[in-house]
Formats: sequence, structure tokens, C-alpha cells
Amino acid sequence: MLRDYGVRCVGLLAAIPSETVQRLLGGKAGRLAADRARGIDPRPVVPRALPASASVRCSFHEHTLDGAVVRAALLQLVVRLGTRLRGRGQAARALTLTLKFAGGSSWEKTRRLAAPSGHEDGLRQLAYQLMDAAGLQRGRLTGLALKGEDLIDADQAPRQLSLDDTREARLAAETAIDSVRDKFGPRVIGPAAVFRRAS
Repeated sequence: MLRDYGVRCVGLLAAIPSETVQRLLGGKAGRLAADRARGIDPRPVVPRALPASASVRCSFHEHTLDGAVVRAALLQLVVRLGTRLRGRGQAARALTLTLKFAGGSSWEKTRRLAAPSGHEDGLRQLAYQLMDAAGLQRGRLTGLALKGEDLIDADQAPRQLSLDDTREARLAAETAIDSVRDKFGPRVIGPAAVFRRAS
């Protein structure tokens, strides 16, 4: 109906007096349309509840026994999970690693982090411990899944003062890499790609 009067965008609707819009659309509908066009919305802002878990997974094109390939894939999952958690402003209190084997069987184990984290440093250490706990010998893997569980708001995670310059440098580098990914997209080369090339 508004198009019949030449109103084809919100800016034009906002410029029309409310009384005129109410005459065109009717009392309540006209008032609502005029208010929304001017950015007036009395409804309370309700924060969106973030999920309590986040998972990432990968599949191998061929069944693999190569430990270096599996570690590189696990490291890539850690990077993706950490990036997702930091992007949401969340930290994980536990990690679950799932291994999928040829033939359809699977292995799964969950462990809690010493402190809630969304940083690749802590996630990587626990992910490697979980992988070591699997005790793989000759198992042919078809895929991996890593799940951050019992997520909390990152602001609630304790921030421990560290005198470890190396760790602080890694955290600063992680923040810089996140900024680069935000600007140029998620396909920026990460440590897993470097690890895979070097191995």
C-alpha cells in the first residue's frame, strides 16, 4: 500500500508524519510502522542464549594409520574449536574426543580442563592427552571429532597472572591471528597447515 504513495524505503517512511502513516495503514499498524522506521522499539533486548557445547570434526579421505597426519588433523580441530569459542566469547570446562574407526566402531573420552579456556594452548594439551589415552596401535581412523563442553561465558573464566613470557607471547599472537581471520576470512593458514607441511 505504501508503494502506491511512493514510499519505497524506510528512510522515506521515517520522514512522513506519524499521523499520515496512521491514516494510511490504520491506527495501531501505522503507529508501529512509523515508530520502527524511526528506530523506536520499546521491547526489551533479550540476550541470545549461547549453546552449552561446541564441536568440530573432520573425516579422512582414506583410512589412516599415520600418527603425524592424525596429530595434524587434531591440531586443526583445536584451532577451529578455539576460534569458535573465542568468537562466541565462551570458554570450555571439558573436552570430548571421539575417534571413528573403519568398520563403524568409535572411541570417546571426556576430560575436564584444569581451568576453563578458549585458548588453543590449554585445549591442545588436553586434546593430545585424550589422544594418548586412546592408546592407538593399528586402528584405522576414518574421522575425528572434538567437542568443547560445559561452556561458560569467557568473562567468568579466571584469568591467572602468568610470568611465562612464552605463553603470553602465544596468547598475544593468537589474538592477532583472530583479528587477521576476522578481516580476511577463516582460511588463513594456521599452525596445523604448517605442521602438516613440516612433517
